Amino acid sequence: MEDFVEEVQQQDSQVEQQAAEVQETTEAVPAVEETAEQAEAVSEETIEALEEKRDIINEDAEKHRKLRDELNNQTKEWKAKRDALNAQVRELVDEAGKCREERDSLNQKVRETKELRDEWNQKVTALKEQLAPYRNEKSDEKNEVPVKQLKKQLQDLEYTQMTKPLGKDKENEIIKQIAVLAKQIEEREKVYEQNDEVKNLVQQLRDAKAEAEVYHHQVSEYAEKAQAAHDKMIGFYEQADRLRKEADAAQAKFVECKQAADEEHKKHIEQIKSVHEMDRDASNFRNKKNSVRKKKSDSEGKKEAKEIFERFKAGDKLSTEDLMALQKSGYL
Repeated sequence: MEDFVEEVQQQDSQVEQQAAEVQETTEAVPAVEETAEQAEAVSEETIEALEEKRDIINEDAEKHRKLRDELNNQTKEWKAKRDALNAQVRELVDEAGKCREERDSLNQKVRETKELRDEWNQKVTALKEQLAPYRNEKSDEKNEVPVKQLKKQLQDLEYTQMTKPLGKDKENEIIKQIAVLAKQIEEREKVYEQNDEVKNLVQQLRDAKAEAEVYHHQVSEYAEKAQAAHDKMIGFYEQADRLRKEADAAQAKFVECKQAADEEHKKHIEQIKSVHEMDRDASNFRNKKNSVRKKKSDSEGKKEAKEIFERFKAGDKLSTEDLMALQKSGYL
């Protein structure tokens, strides 16, 4: 019996000590509750303000992203156009180069053929010089006008007939003079060519003139082809220049869109960073809010436990829930 009384006394002593601790805690509860309510209200307002601002910035970031993507698409389009134009320029320059090579080759043929033509013309001149003494000799023997002079007279009359207005009588007179001169020249050349040496020189002269004429036609043909190749080359270069200007304009638009897209991407990234920072801040405020709520809950739990403990001291019977509350608060 004495042992039981001693044990009860010890329990009473422990109970009184715990009651004092609860009393101290309980006295501090109103301050905690007031701080918790204020902190919870401030946290809720702060979180709502952060979330509202976060949504605005996120919406703006999305606008920058869409604009960036649109500008990137334009950048790709301008790049494709620039590349296509540059490809056409290269093709035109290649064609112009082929025309230049063709022109240069033809010009070389012109030079070579001119040399051959000039050689035959020199032979023509030399043969004429060889024939000149024979012509002058025949004319001097008969005291006749040289064939060369007759031909000059014939040319003058033909020119007058073709270029000047003439009366009918005057024109008929000129026609008769032309016929007489032509006949004289023909007869004189027949006599002139009866000499075998002269006849041989005349044939050489005719052959030389024919060869010179052939090469002259070739020179003209090569020169015309060379000019055509040159004109074609110039046309290709002019087309290439026009397309190159378009390609340069496309390149300028490409750079402009690329820079604008980069700027929009930069703004998007900056605002996304801000959104993430606000998410972290909101999470921190929520954690702080939950911490305050837990402290408030613990404080209320201790207050409830004190009341239960007072009932226990007064001899009230405790329920299982009451015992669990005491255990949770550290009374048991």
